[in-house]
Formats: sequence, structure tokens, C-alpha cells
Amino acid sequence: MLDYKLSGYHGIILSKADVGLDVGGPVASHVFISHAHADHLPRDRKMTVYASEATEALMRCRGFKGDVITRPFFEPLELPNCRVTLYPAGHILGSAMIYVETDTESVLYSGDYKSPPSPVSEGFSLPEQADYFITEATFPLPVYKWKPQDELFAEIRDFAKSALDEGATPVFLCYNLGKAQEVMHGLSPLGEKIQIHGAGFPLCEVYSKFGYDIGDYEKYNRETVKDRRILVCPSSSLEQPMIRNIRKKRIAYVSGWATHEARRSQLTIDKLVPLSDHIDFFELLEVCKKLSPKHVYITHTPNPDVVNHYLNELGISSSALNLEAVDNE
Repeated sequence: MLDYKLSGYHGIILSKADVGLDVGGPVASHVFISHAHADHLPRDRKMTVYASEATEALMRCRGFKGDVITRPFFEPLELPNCRVTLYPAGHILGSAMIYVETDTESVLYSGDYKSPPSPVSEGFSLPEQADYFITEATFPLPVYKWKPQDELFAEIRDFAKSALDEGATPVFLCYNLGKAQEVMHGLSPLGEKIQIHGAGFPLCEVYSKFGYDIGDYEKYNRETVKDRRILVCPSSSLEQPMIRNIRKKRIAYVSGWATHEARRSQLTIDKLVPLSDHIDFFELLEVCKKLSPKHVYITHTPNPDVVNHYLNELGISSSALNLEAVDNE
């Protein structure tokens, strides 16, 4: 089995390779960060890490002060005990799967990932094979099968246009990094002004710098938000003046958890859009089949038992790796 150690609330150390994966501090000689969501960033903001170029830019926006050795996708890095290659994960801009090869085994660490990939990411790709696969399973049940993205983006545009035509402000509730920019990309063909939560604005500027179309956007302004604007903000804003002060509004909740109709009444919203930046249950199984690993370690899941069952049915050995689950959806 794989020789690993858990580190802190989230990280993994591959002992033989002397590599840390999304660890919180300098607990290995070489630390790799999969992407810039807060639950994957090191708590030590001044350490040295490896990451993709876009992940470094987003980390800087979120206050990281240490050294980042940027690595291109698909280009192997030779280290004393191993070779490490980043593969695009399709989750958010810059997100990477981390492939570690020693002289006796290979390990693929997924971070968070999505296939088919987010259209505002570098895409999704896999190595041909991995002996061990460490995979998140945020959505671990067969009920989680995503609709085609084009269909969901059409729903988002239709909802926004209908609200604007009624003189209402369409509001999309989604996480500031990744989901917000994906929604804005889907809205961009409308040519309407989009306002983004203040914490999300500098993150949007990074997406624009890297050449992604996320529409005609500006920072949230309470004086102009009602003047034919689309508002994109996190769910935490629901009870804040940002939303409460808009008299006429239509609110959509955008998340994989929008699969559950109960979210409509829980949040008192008008529309559920089950657009996720994580892989769905069936694509997770397909990725495992393609990699044909000796063993799959399942992380970041409320229930690994169902994934274990289906993988065992496919003849793939698996077990839970108990990291703390933090969900940015």
C-alpha cells in the first residue's frame, strides 16, 4: 500500500517522495499546491511551494507572501526522490492534479477536479496510468449526475434575461472563486453589466489577465446595482444589505447541492441551478477505470461507502482516507 502521512486538517505527505500535497506548512522538502481555494492553501503564508502560474496569481490575491515556483502543465520536474508532473484538473483556473513518480510507484493526487472541465479552466487531462489514486468525492452518490454545461448556462442566461425584462435584479449565489467566474462566463453572451462581490473582483481580474471571457463586469456598487445589473455574490450575502436592500430581485442558487429541491425553501430562492465545479459520481468512476490503479484513496466526502461499493464492483480496490471535508460549493 501507499506510504503516506496525513498532515494537519487537510494535507498529505508522500513519505518516500518527500513531497507534501496541499499541506499547511513546510513539513516536506517539496510542497505542491493543487489550487487556490482557501481550504487547499497553506496556513503558513510565507513558505516555499510549487504551483501552476494561475494558481500563484490567485494565491497572491488571497494574501500568500511566500515563494512560488511555478510549473507548467505536462512538464515533469525531476526532484531528488521523485518526478512530479502537473495535469490540468478542470476545477477552477490554475487547478492541477499532481502526479508523483518514484522508482517503484506512481501516485496521482486529484485535489479538486471536474470532467468535463470548467470552460474557465485550462481543461482536464490524466496520465495514462497511476498505481495509486487519491481522489476527492464531494458528491459521492448516484443522484449526482450533472446536466450538460451548455444546458445549464442556457438556464442561467434565461433566468437573468427574464428578471431584467421584468425590471428585477437577477442575483446568482455562488462561491467567489471559480463558480462566480464560470457563471459570469455563461452570462457574457447577454452583453449585460455584471456586478461582482468586492472579494471576488480581484479574482476576476486574474481570470481576465489569463484571457478568459467573463463578461462586462464591475465591482458591486449599492447605488447602481438596481440599474439593470446582474449581481454575482456568495450565499453568505443572502442576509446582508447587499441583497436585502434590493427591493425587486430574483435569486438563483448555483451549486452541485442545488440538485436537492429542499435548498429552494431552505434559502428562500427562486431558482436552483445544479452547476458544480466538482466531478459527478459517474465521471469519478470513469476516471478510476481509465487510471486502473492498484488502490483508490477516497477523500473529502460525507460518505465514502457508496463509492467504495461501486469501485469494488468494478474490481478496483479502495478505502477512505479521512481528511477533513471542507466544501466550497
